[in-house]
Amino acid sequence: MVFSGKTVLVTGAAGFIGFYLSKYLLEHCSSVKVIGFDNVNDYYDVRLKEERLRILKETASGKDTGIFCFVKGNLADREMVDAVFREHRPEIVVNLAAQAGVRYSITNPEAYIESNIIGFFHILEACRHSKGQYPGGVTHLVYASSSSVYGSNKKVPYSVEDKVDHPVSLYAATKKSDELLAYSYGKLYGIPMTGLRFFTVYGPLGRPDMAYFGFTNQLVRGEKIKIFNYGDMYRDFTYIDDIIEGVVSVMKRIPDMDEDGVRYRLYNIGNSRPESLLDFVEILETCLLEEGIIDKRGERELLPMQPGDVYQTYADVSGLERDFGIKPKTSLREGLSRYAKWYKEFYGMYGDKRA
Repeated sequence: MVFSGKTVLVTGAAGFIGFYLSKYLLEHCSSVKVIGFDNVNDYYDVRLKEERLRILKETASGKDTGIFCFVKGNLADREMVDAVFREHRPEIVVNLAAQAGVRYSITNPEAYIESNIIGFFHILEACRHSKGQYPGGVTHLVYASSSSVYGSNKKVPYSVEDKVDHPVSLYAATKKSDELLAYSYGKLYGIPMTGLRFFTVYGPLGRPDMAYFGFTNQLVRGEKIKIFNYGDMYRDFTYIDDIIEGVVSVMKRIPDMDEDGVRYRLYNIGNSRPESLLDFVEILETCLLEEGIIDKRGERELLPMQPGDVYQTYADVSGLERDFGIKPKTSLREGLSRYAKWYKEFYGMYGDKRA
C-alpha cells in the first residue's frame, strides 16, 4: 500500500471521521505510523471520544497492524504542534480537527476562530517549515472543509466551481477561510494540498449534535421530534465508510499543478442524493423499531427555519468520480440500520439508551 513506511498525522483523531480514518490506516497497512492528535474536548459526550481512542489503541495492538501514537493537545498551542512535527516527522497530514456545529457557532464564535482559523494556521505553518526540519517534509496536506460553505446558494447540485461568498454561519465562514489560507500557502510555499467539502456524514460512533443522533435521543426519551423549516428540508446524507474511501483515495495522490503552478485540488465528498428530512426520519424510526430501541413512532414538532440552516445540500461529486473512480455505495436504509445496531449496543453498556 502507498502508506507503507509512512508517518501520517491525523488531527481530530478522537473525532468521528478522524477515528474511522485512523482505524482504516491501522488495519490496512502494517508498516504505517499514525499520529493521532486531539484535545478531546467536551463539546459532546466525551465517552464517545474515549471509546474511539480505546478502539484505536486496541486495533494497533493486533497482529499486522500499524503503529498508533496519541497526542492530547490543542491546535491553538503553536509550540505543541511544532513539537509533534519535530518529534514524529509526518509525511502526510490530514487535518480533520475543527470546532464543528453550525448552531453552536452562533453563540460561541470564539471557539471557531481558535480551532478552525488559528489551529489550521498552525498546521499550515508546521507543514511549511517541515521541509527544513526533515528530509522531504510534508508531501501532502489533506484538510476538511464543509458543505456549509455553499450557504444559501440556489443552484444545485453544489459544484466546487460555484461562488461561495455568502456564508450563513460563522462555521461556514471559518471553513471558507481555511480554503483561502490553504491555497495561498500552496502557492507561496509549494505545499501540495487537497481540500474536502464534507456533506452530512453519519454512521455508528457519530456525533450526538448531528440531526440523526438528536432525533434518536428524542425518540428514546419519548419527546417530540423537532424538525425545522416545517419538514421542508433536504440533506445529502453520506455514510462514513463512503467518506473514508474518498479520503483515503485522495491521500494517495498528490495533486497535479494547476495553471498557476499550485498543487491544489478541492472536492465535494457526499452521496449526491439529497433526502427529504421527513423521509429520513421515517427510515430512522423503522431501523430503531427493528432493534427494539423504541416501541412506537414519535410525534413531530414542526418549527421554523433556524438561523444558520440551509434548505438543501446536494453534492456534485463528478470531480471524485473523474479523478478516482469512486462513488458512494451505502444506501440510507443500510447505513441507518448499522447505526441503530451500534446505538443499541453502545448505550446498553451504560445501562441506558440515551446520549
